[in-house]
Amino acid sequence: MNKIFKLAMLSTTATALLLSAVQAQETVVWWDFLGGGDGVRMKSLIERFNTEHEGEITIEGTTLEWGTPFYSKVQTSSAIGEGPDVMTYHLSRVPLGVDSGALAEISTDDLAAVGLGADTFASANWEAGQSDGKQYAVPFDIHSIVLYYNKDKLAEAGLLGEDGKPTGLDGADNFMAALEQLQPNSEYALSLQTSGDGTPWRVFYSLFGQQDGVFLGEDGTFLPDDSIPKAVSAVETMASWVEGGFAPALTEYEGSVALFTSGAAALHMNGVWEVPTMTDLAAKGDLGFEWGAIAIPTFFDHPATWADSHGFAIPSNGGKEMTPEKKAAVFEVIAWMNKNSLAWADAGHIPAYSPTRDSEEFKTMEPNATYSVLADTAVFDPKSTLAGVASPVYDAVANYIAPAMNGEMSPQDAIDEMKADLQDQAD
Repeated sequence: MNKIFKLAMLSTTATALLLSAVQAQETVVWWDFLGGGDGVRMKSLIERFNTEHEGEITIEGTTLEWGTPFYSKVQTSSAIGEGPDVMTYHLSRVPLGVDSGALAEISTDDLAAVGLGADTFASANWEAGQSDGKQYAVPFDIHSIVLYYNKDKLAEAGLLGEDGKPTGLDGADNFMAALEQLQPNSEYALSLQTSGDGTPWRVFYSLFGQQDGVFLGEDGTFLPDDSIPKAVSAVETMASWVEGGFAPALTEYEGSVALFTSGAAALHMNGVWEVPTMTDLAAKGDLGFEWGAIAIPTFFDHPATWADSHGFAIPSNGGKEMTPEKKAAVFEVIAWMNKNSLAWADAGHIPAYSPTRDSEEFKTMEPNATYSVLADTAVFDPKSTLAGVASPVYDAVANYIAPAMNGEMSPQDAIDEMKADLQDQAD
């Protein structure tokens, strides 16, 4: 009887230990919108995390459609308490996410517990995740536009320095002179998207920021009167590239990339997310030339470049409270991703987490290290429910700035009409 009792006790103890182990493991439900090279890299990071945290935390990941479909799904799911535990989120969308009630505030104490805070990110990047001084998202990267260049064509035009990087491109006039030098040996000196919203907005906002233009005043006025001439100058500069035949008219995103990768264009303005495209083509021997990438030139008063960030946010989920164990697991996920973001930089991104960005490993990663100065000169989208990825601001760019680039309306009219359109929606 005593033996049976002991066996029963041992069995009970083993069962209790097993139940305890099961209960200790947390499953973190994760949503992202990452496709292509970004998606491949993120899936690899999730696999690494799950392996390193086996028996403790498991990320259960789902990838949804990028853009409006993703944010609509987040908003409706969060409202009824059916959102994920954590999700990727563009920092430019934080104002709308907060206004719609989709995002939960993130405690600085919870972040500090895993070694994250304002001192571990560039200030502009950290603040881009805030609304009214409260934190709603944690940065993961900084992605911006850069200038890709064909080293062979620039060397032939005498525009390549001994360090293999372009020279003489700063200043609107100097850049135009460089385009004139490059044009004779290229179909286009410069390729960029000139139809639609993405690249036209990013280039415009960079040139506008280089003049300290204010897109949204503190009183809610879009393009205050003293910033209108700066906006017009930015559009005039962009339009001059197309008007002079140096850049293609009415060209979609994919076409602009193809012009550069085929060797038809000497320069290419686009996001850092195309670095894997160049890297992969070069590795296969399909590019046909040496390439590089630098921060876009300073056309006006000082360096400034449009930027956004992929970040991590927590849906409000109808006010449902996380258990302390679940919350600890979520913040461990956020911290681990940032502390291992060197692998994410392979996609061309600049790590938001300062220790990674300042590491020797990142400093030898090219071309990222060359354009990493963007972290300090980044200008993030205006904080407005009308701004950010797939927003009314992007629609306005497609309706006004892109046509002005292509000579279909004057830069002045484009800015006046964009201002009126956005103000009508805001009022």
